[in-house]
Amino acid sequence: MKKIFKVPEIKNGIPRRRFIKDAVSLGVAATVLPIAGSMKVNAAIPKKGGHLRQALRGGSSSDTLETGASSGDTQPQNVKRQIYNNLTEQLPDGSLGGELAESWEATSDAATWEFKLRKGIEFHNGKSLDAQDVVESIQKHLGEETKSVAKGLVSGVKEVKANGKHSIIFTLESGDADLPFTLTDHNFAIMPAGINEGVGTGPFVLKKWEPGVSAETERNPNYFKEGLPYFDSVETLSVTDATARQNALRTNSVDVIDEPILNTLDLFAKSGGINIQETPGNKHYTLPMRMNVSPFDNNDVRLALKHSIDREQILKTILNGHGYIGNDHPISRAMSYYADEIPQREYDIDKAKYYLKKSGNSSLDIEIHAADIFPGGVDTAVLFKNHAEKAGINIKVTQVSKDGYWSNIWNKVPMCVSYWSGRPTANAMFSLAFSSKSTYNETAWNNERFEKLLVEARAELNDVKRKDMYAEMQRLVSEEGGLIAPVFANFVSATSDSIGMADKQSSNWVLDGCKNTERWWFA
Repeated sequence: MKKIFKVPEIKNGIPRRRFIKDAVSLGVAATVLPIAGSMKVNAAIPKKGGHLRQALRGGSSSDTLETGASSGDTQPQNVKRQIYNNLTEQLPDGSLGGELAESWEATSDAATWEFKLRKGIEFHNGKSLDAQDVVESIQKHLGEETKSVAKGLVSGVKEVKANGKHSIIFTLESGDADLPFTLTDHNFAIMPAGINEGVGTGPFVLKKWEPGVSAETERNPNYFKEGLPYFDSVETLSVTDATARQNALRTNSVDVIDEPILNTLDLFAKSGGINIQETPGNKHYTLPMRMNVSPFDNNDVRLALKHSIDREQILKTILNGHGYIGNDHPISRAMSYYADEIPQREYDIDKAKYYLKKSGNSSLDIEIHAADIFPGGVDTAVLFKNHAEKAGINIKVTQVSKDGYWSNIWNKVPMCVSYWSGRPTANAMFSLAFSSKSTYNETAWNNERFEKLLVEARAELNDVKRKDMYAEMQRLVSEEGGLIAPVFANFVSATSDSIGMADKQSSNWVLDGCKNTERWWFA
């Protein structure tokens, strides 16, 4: 087997890092961007102690801590990141690090991978981590019968088996150079064999969990990352209203919030004792059309709709400029294989009318289900309604509850608002959201050429050829797919000035990749 990566023992919470050339597509490092009026970021020497209080967006009564079964909303994901670990993790500089795995290697065709586990790691229930725990944690996402929302990410895994107590072999249908990065996804957290949720090896031990309300955790005294975490305990509240989150931070009721109100961000930052963090990443807001139902089964209808949305106004009104416009595919400018040569689609009423007429329609009536699952979710749908009516497209915006949105609305109705925090590689993003085998395929996209490229690109180790493949896939999704992706949004959060953190923050999710509870401290 060809040696790919080895990471030494983690000391003081900071492992040595290296990039993997020609084998793994890497994310892009993100730094904290300054906001007018924001305070400095406390980056002093970390110190231990204290009770961290968080008020985070998202959370529903239907949430679960079982991997592969819950939404990716920030509050439940943050809690999962507190209590679980993965084999690998994306580090703040965008590189790949070992977490439960100390090393991994692959055959020259990247079709067989071996991961070797760190020894001496214990779950919160006292059980020692071994290979069978990993096998069962991964197997729940495999096979045609699985209900896991992440099955598309590992659809190419033919078999995963233990090779002794501390080694796991992944056998793939074909090569996948990105498998170690794919396994950083929160759905691939490792739990003891026979246990489905709530027990991990993570920095904190779960003490209380009320779905859609709050979670309480305490420091894991046996955590394998030396010196981490810094906080003694964490309380993570589900607070869906952004104004309520800001007021809680302003009144010192909490220490950390995500997604403050963007159009008042400068004023909020000047209120005193508050720091703003902003990192560009892969987060994008979407309006998916289910391509297997009328009228979205007609590409001319889809193109008419894509030309009838004013992306610049969405960027200005919804994001207040904290992001950039999208081009109806999910690959961000921050990703290695972003195809900047694809012409940017613009708001063009004449083209919208042309495609509408070409579809055989003089006008069109559609319905969009919307909730504020991201800040301004309903307003985005209303703006789209106003933009599209000029082209003879009549949109009915049906506002629904955020509670149960991901289980009752998303992926169920013909068109709705949605969002993605993104994934670290093009393969992961396409496999999760566009593979015909994925339950996360929100547009019901099923394209023979795309499926062929998806398999070939993930196995291709020639970077030039791989870039060309992913460029074609972006073009196919943009020109023929059911995705309207008007904007990419920066990750924005706010903390009290008592919170310390490193200068660089992970770009794969808000709050330092949702690992702030492990990485931050009280200054």
